[in-house]
Amino acid sequence: MAARPLTPLAAAREAAGYTQESLAVTLKVERTTIGRWERGVQSPQPWQRPGLARALQVSLDELDGLLRRTARRSSKPTSAAVLTPAPIGVELIPPAPPTSDSHEREPVAEVDVIHAAIPRLRRALDRLDLPDDGPTRTPAGLHGDIARASDDRLQSRYGNLARRLPDLITELARAGQLGDTTDRRHAAALLTLALRAADGVAFKFGYLDLSARLIDLMRSAAQLAEDPLLLAAVAYVRTETFFANGDLDTAARALELAADHVPDLDTASASAAFGALHMRAAVVAGRAGKPDRAADHLREARRAATGVPEGVYQGTAFGPASLRIHELAVAVELRDPLGIERAAAWHPPDTLPAERRSHYFIDLARAQLTLGRHEDAYLCLQAARQAAPEHTRAHPQVRHSLSTLLRTHSAPSTGLLDLAAWARAR
Repeated sequence: MAARPLTPLAAAREAAGYTQESLAVTLKVERTTIGRWERGVQSPQPWQRPGLARALQVSLDELDGLLRRTARRSSKPTSAAVLTPAPIGVELIPPAPPTSDSHEREPVAEVDVIHAAIPRLRRALDRLDLPDDGPTRTPAGLHGDIARASDDRLQSRYGNLARRLPDLITELARAGQLGDTTDRRHAAALLTLALRAADGVAFKFGYLDLSARLIDLMRSAAQLAEDPLLLAAVAYVRTETFFANGDLDTAARALELAADHVPDLDTASASAAFGALHMRAAVVAGRAGKPDRAADHLREARRAATGVPEGVYQGTAFGPASLRIHELAVAVELRDPLGIERAAAWHPPDTLPAERRSHYFIDLARAQLTLGRHEDAYLCLQAARQAAPEHTRAHPQVRHSLSTLLRTHSAPSTGLLDLAAWARAR
């Protein structure tokens, strides 16, 4: 039998790096006491709470919130709609092999881990210039951890990021204060990528203030790294801030200015940076209802993609397949039936990052809804879920599409109801 989902208090304990046994030793209580707290059947005594808050690296108010949510969780029966998978045949991509109910349960637990880790992430950012003492590897020694964090972001493993990033960012802050000028620039470049991974969590889970702060810190770190391609990557990410507040004109100007500052396109990395900026600018133009500008940007992106293999450059996926996915996004924004039809005839390869493949099916579901193809929209959302469950469950467009499907079906199928319950759509 698969493990039950972590309660909020258990998720906070895991995010802080403790087992039940090690936390019990730290607080000088029995392990069974920690278990009762985490199940919500008993609460810590008032004199135990300051020590528990320190161990979990949260404030007393935040601890009170964790305890309240844990008590609520323990008082409610587990929803069968959330915990029991509904195997639905999805023809758009090969079906995943059948497993236990971990496909349903793991995202629930990971959401708790992510939310519990946000206070630790905020504190790590507060102390970037005054990081806590601790062991510090060289930038070269940290490179592997940053590569794994970037891959976790691209593959939508947000729980992994939430567990590791606060300590990793703190260590990078220490590394940036050591070594010679070259080492410090290298540490700043790695910090930029770590902050981008953190933004992937913050933005996806609705912490928009934290996302905006992370993007500002990314810009500062990229400037310290003196890497124009990293600055281009920051401009690419910064667009999400303008998307969130609807400032499309500023988004377009920022992307075009960044593209103008990309150095000579004589390397694959430079071409990828240039192409990615135009790829995203095309989506901005599409959302602004400017088909001619969108076509111009897509033309520039295609030119850059010529001879550039599909890959991840400075943390951004770019290449022919990524371009196809953005062509769909533009067609959806412009409500272009022919563009949507062309995109629907193509399937993203499994070698693409999971987040990007999931984006394709989420956009395609929106397109199918626009065309009145409700069953196809449902199948696309199932395909997005197969590609990247955590990303799909956190995406607001998924909830919007599912809400539309629920409203337009007088007798929704069990599969649709299960998917809507899993995504928390109403």
